[in-house]
Amino acid sequence: MVNMSNSITILLDKCVGCTLCVKACPFGAIHMANKKAVIDMAKCNLCGACVSVCEFNAIEIGRYAGEKKDISSYKDVWVFCEQKKGVIQTISFELLGEGKKLASKLGVKLCAVILGHDIESKIEEISRRGADKIYLVDAPELKSYQDDSYTNVIVKLIEEYKPEIVLCGATTIGRSMISRVAVTVDAGLTADCTGLDIDEKERLLLQTRPAFGGNIMATIITPNHRPQMSTVRHKVMKEAEIHKSHKAEVVRKKYSQDILKSRTTLLDIVEEIEETVNLAEADIIVSGGRGLGGPENFALVKELAKTLGAAVGASRATVDADWMPYSHQVGQTGKTVCPKLYIACGISGQIQHLIGMQSSKVIVAINKDPDAPIFKFATYGIVGDLFEILPALTAEFKRILKK
Repeated sequence: MVNMSNSITILLDKCVGCTLCVKACPFGAIHMANKKAVIDMAKCNLCGACVSVCEFNAIEIGRYAGEKKDISSYKDVWVFCEQKKGVIQTISFELLGEGKKLASKLGVKLCAVILGHDIESKIEEISRRGADKIYLVDAPELKSYQDDSYTNVIVKLIEEYKPEIVLCGATTIGRSMISRVAVTVDAGLTADCTGLDIDEKERLLLQTRPAFGGNIMATIITPNHRPQMSTVRHKVMKEAEIHKSHKAEVVRKKYSQDILKSRTTLLDIVEEIEETVNLAEADIIVSGGRGLGGPENFALVKELAKTLGAAVGASRATVDADWMPYSHQVGQTGKTVCPKLYIACGISGQIQHLIGMQSSKVIVAINKDPDAPIFKFATYGIVGDLFEILPALTAEFKRILKK
């Protein structure tokens, strides 16, 4: 019989009651009873911390990796090219750049997949970014993203053409769609990756992402299933270079209404109206944190951002407090950004936030606490009252920019 679940076992004949595992467990899931370790399975998450500290090999973890499938027929690296209103999103170009490296190491083709309506004109744009092959599905039902129709089409393409790797942006659309696809095709999926590489000997995709609140970087593999699937954060990889003479092979597919139909009807798309630029695309970002004291004081951040032609960012704490919409959140559970200039106003610098902006070229931190963690990562630090500093900066930038 195959064990179909993960499990952890205390080998009582080896356990000496040393309590090292009790101290090592970060979840308080282990206690001692009759001088033997006992695990509370309601608290245990199988992290393995107890196994690594046990000097008597008295704890074993069994992990079910799934039945090994025949994966020999899977090949090529696919990139889902996300489009909104017919505009290819820049995360797609970043993935094409990274996908080209992976495809070269595997000796396979880089393929782009694009869904939408009246998008034939986008073929050349994608081709110039280095795609060897483009799978295009054009239908009125695909004009705007819908979970059912997009998922069904991607699943059908995967089942027919069997890609070895599928990459998708860790965007609202990407996260919603690709998880549904992975479950349907019984594939492994790693979310929010910040690094990708290839184990050339085993032909495995090495998927690196932050874990445990960003305190460690985990590299994940899915050896027994294909395709190997990842969502990748925006602005962590370079865009593919443009080669005007490059031409891709185009595969145009049509699907029946059974595949294209959706259980929901899209009534309208209401876009957030902003005076500042898009956060994910911005070269300059001005972000606010709890140090602003209240939502009304974000006006100081917005005024500086408007003066600089910058985007407005926000910490998780301010978003959770409903000071700013989620679309402005920078951090592990928000957007990853990589601007030329990042100005952090009243942000302490918790690891959750740092993960989302630490790749910025220049970081300016404004905080009244000289010991705030943000200063360890800042290029320039200003210790002082942001209610005095922000208006002064805004006035000075306005004066200089008028020239």
